[in-house]
Amino acid sequence: MTASPLRNRIGQVFVPVRDMPAAVAWYSALLGLDPGDTSHEGRIHDLPTEGEVGLALDAHHPGFTADGPPRFIWWVDDLAAVREHLDALGVERVGDVTDIGSVAFLQFRDPDGNLLMACERR
Repeated sequence: MTASPLRNRIGQVFVPVRDMPAAVAWYSALLGLDPGDTSHEGRIHDLPTEGEVGLALDAHHPGFTADGPPRFIWWVDDLAAVREHLDALGVERVGDVTDIGSVAFLQFRDPDGNLLMACERR
């Protein structure tokens, strides 16, 4: 196998959004964060995360389509509590909890239609 100059490590995930102030408010409420400052002339908003992988809202491409699989997953300890939290916020859920044995997950959409997922190890 040929060595690669790329490290096998994800550094940042970018979620496309159309309306940055609305997206910042939604993700801040979802994650229980205080909204921070937006950079790059209001087009990038870095959300604080635990661990190395960063999460950024990106308004550089407002014509994107939100089709396809989930953008990423959040690991959670209590999927039932997540479902209740999503319902309390009025978040659009896509189905209900799905248990596939090793994990259970719940899919939902952000205001831009991006499919997101919460996943609990079993």
